Amino acid sequence: MIEKSIIGEGSNIYGKVFNSVIGCGVTIGKNTEVHDSIIMNEAEIGDDCRINKAIIAENAKLGSKVVLGDGEEKENETDPTIYSHGLVTIGEWSVIPDGITIGKNSMVSGITEVSDYENGRLDSGKTFVKAGD
Repeated sequence: MIEKSIIGEGSNIYGKVFNSVIGCGVTIGKNTEVHDSIIMNEAEIGDDCRINKAIIAENAKLGSKVVLGDGEEKENETDPTIYSHGLVTIGEWSVIPDGITIGKNSMVSGITEVSDYENGRLDSGKTFVKAGD
């Protein structure tokens, strides 16, 4: 089901998308719901995810059962003027593993692992940048 959204050429949508812009070549997995978000070209989102008010950059990969935009809204610790209004921002080429929950006004960049998240969660208002090798 797709409502009030723009879907780019070559995208494969197996879930539901509402009020969002989906770039070209994006894959959205089964039983995943995307609300009020922008997902840029070639991003991959796994099955059973809940995406709410997110900006997901090019070539980002989200595992299955990932939740973005969870919890109460808190001011971002790094740059509250940019990471605000309940948005979750995922940087280009970033990887979010299966089962991770990320709160509102948060930003993640880099190839992350389950061990990078305390109790499988990044709280609202947090910024996590994982540099490469």
